[in-house]
Amino acid sequence: MDGSLLLIPAAALAASLVTLISGFGLGTLLLPVFALFFPLEMAILLTAVVHLLNNGFKLGLLWKDIHWTTVLRFGVPGILGAFLGARLMLMLGTRDPLYQGVLNAVDPLDLVIAGLMLVFGLFEISKTLNKLSLPPNWMVPGGLISGFFGGLSGHQGALRSLFLLRSGLAEEAFIASGVAIACLVDLTRLPTYLRGGSMNGIQEQGPLLTAATLAAFIGAWWGKELIPKVTMRGVQLAVGCSIVAIAVLLASGIL
Repeated sequence: MDGSLLLIPAAALAASLVTLISGFGLGTLLLPVFALFFPLEMAILLTAVVHLLNNGFKLGLLWKDIHWTTVLRFGVPGILGAFLGARLMLMLGTRDPLYQGVLNAVDPLDLVIAGLMLVFGLFEISKTLNKLSLPPNWMVPGGLISGFFGGLSGHQGALRSLFLLRSGLAEEAFIASGVAIACLVDLTRLPTYLRGGSMNGIQEQGPLLTAATLAAFIGAWWGKELIPKVTMRGVQLAVGCSIVAIAVLLASGIL
């Protein structure tokens, strides 16, 4: 494994730790790192594998705190949304480039993911956006919307929080239920990606995926020890600025 690729397990550990104690999405943080080394469609797939395995591990740590009514109301619509989003990702990945960037041609998938990274990066930077929430009667459409963007790019954590923050759940139940919902989305989108013919990519990157997944497990275990929530504003700003910067690089064809 190329030494520079060690950045991916390091990012997986940090992202998993931060995700569990702050509400960030692991996919939001890990996708840009994978995108530094792989074509975007493959980066989304590899991120999804680590995301699913890590969520399964976290589910084992937190399952006693899951609020199943919330999981069903939010997660079942999320399954449909994830399937539709994953299908759109595969479709966009086959489209011709839209324009020639600085170094690389930029296709529709590049542009869509760059736009989503920009939006979710701003969510992390802005205190106002970061604290947005919607009432519980938005839970079913919220699951559909969150699942759709989870299937499209893996960006689901911030949207899930937007719709669940006012659900009245205790912190432990909020975190555990979010993990269960994320598992439903991952179990839907990953087989959809694989039906698009990307299995070889997973097999070829087995050692890297193993290292990233084990690092994410360590981060999740460590994060559980740090609940209740710690102050993460500095991390939010650093992560948000990094995601925005990568979005700009992607849209300009530098990545």
